[in-house]
Amino acid sequence: METAVLDILYLLASVGFIVGLKMLGSPKTARNGNFYSAIGMTLAILGTIFIYPKIAHLRVPTFVYGLIFTAILIGSIIGWSIAKKVEMTKMPELVSFFNGMGGATAALIGLMEFAHNIGHSSKMSMIVAGLVIGSISFAGSMIAWAKLNGRLRKPIRLPKYNILNTLLALVLVLLGVYIVWAQVSNPVFIYTLFALALIYGVLFVLPIGGADMPVVISLLNSFTGLAAAFGGFLYGNMAMLTGGILVGSAGTILTVAMTKAMNRSLSAVVFGAFGEGSSAAGTSSTKIKGNIKEAGPSDAAILLNYANKVIIVPGYGLAVAQAQHVLHELEELLSKKGIDVKYAIHPVAGRMPGHMNVLLAEANVDYDKLVDMEDINNEFANTDVVLVVGANDVVNPAAHNDPSSPIYGMPVLDVENAKNIIVNKRSMKPGYAGIENELFYNPKTSMLFGDAKSALTKVVQELKGL
Repeated sequence: METAVLDILYLLASVGFIVGLKMLGSPKTARNGNFYSAIGMTLAILGTIFIYPKIAHLRVPTFVYGLIFTAILIGSIIGWSIAKKVEMTKMPELVSFFNGMGGATAALIGLMEFAHNIGHSSKMSMIVAGLVIGSISFAGSMIAWAKLNGRLRKPIRLPKYNILNTLLALVLVLLGVYIVWAQVSNPVFIYTLFALALIYGVLFVLPIGGADMPVVISLLNSFTGLAAAFGGFLYGNMAMLTGGILVGSAGTILTVAMTKAMNRSLSAVVFGAFGEGSSAAGTSSTKIKGNIKEAGPSDAAILLNYANKVIIVPGYGLAVAQAQHVLHELEELLSKKGIDVKYAIHPVAGRMPGHMNVLLAEANVDYDKLVDMEDINNEFANTDVVLVVGANDVVNPAAHNDPSSPIYGMPVLDVENAKNIIVNKRSMKPGYAGIENELFYNPKTSMLFGDAKSALTKVVQELKGL
């Protein structure tokens, strides 16, 4: 009876994970998707705590249940408080940190289960695989977290870095195979494997530049899912297996989509150092010609007021300034004047996929106004004004025009095709690619300098007076 109940709970949990992941694909349903996934996880946890011990004939003392639920309560409070307080600009590093905790969990499972499964080659292989992958994910995620929050500002490349990493990876594989094949009982071997995997995780991420961090986080997320799936195989836990496979496959698909959106191969991300201004700047052989045309809030307001169609392109600068609410106010003001307003969303705008979607959702922007790059690029030619807020590389025409540019071939928003362009930036400082943006020198472009929140507030005030 208990087995049937546990199977049903795990089945419901798996359905919750699958439905939840599907619903996360749209901003309209993402909130409910999170809810269904959380319900599935709750069912899996309760089934494992209360029913699994009876099936496995384990006698669990009452105080152990107290410890378990105390740990769950403390972890829930910490996670809830962190998630509630985190700023949108800090969301990528929070994702990296939480992902690292998942990898650490998988690694600890391997360390704890090693002594109990000596002689069981099939289980030992799951333990070793989960330990290695989880350790790499944990260590790599912590380095990514440190890079994103500014503790590690520059990539560090050791001499013969690629050779060193390749040799270390080979040692990890050989040692792991030896532990499984020889059924090693000495814990020194498993702790050595653990330490080497941590070192590899650090070396794996340490030299990678800041612009590539979202890709690395996504890749490490898939690693954590894979490690969790090995844990599911080890325990015969279908919910854990399903969740791990979903996270692993979704992370892999997202990694591929992001590298495609950046016109980068995964090998270039892992073995290169793209994303640091010093390394990328000056690589383009084309000297940008033209003058910068500056506009004030009143100029921008007048241009927007007499437009029939406006497309807003949000970027990381919008998140930094926390200007999403005033931007929504601007959009509503234009809509009341009968102007058609849409938002153009680039896949890698911000610091992670969906960054702009979540930021605008926070300001209650209508989901129907958010349009993906593939669907909106054809509309720029018929647009009176494009307002670029804090975006840079994702609107740089060099991706089309300059074969020597490091972003050449990268899919970008075709903003230059619009009739008029307003670009809001703090300064002329290059974006993550470290190159100048020829869009800023376009005769149709007016530069609205200043913090996005302050500048847009002034534009809104001017619009209200027209």
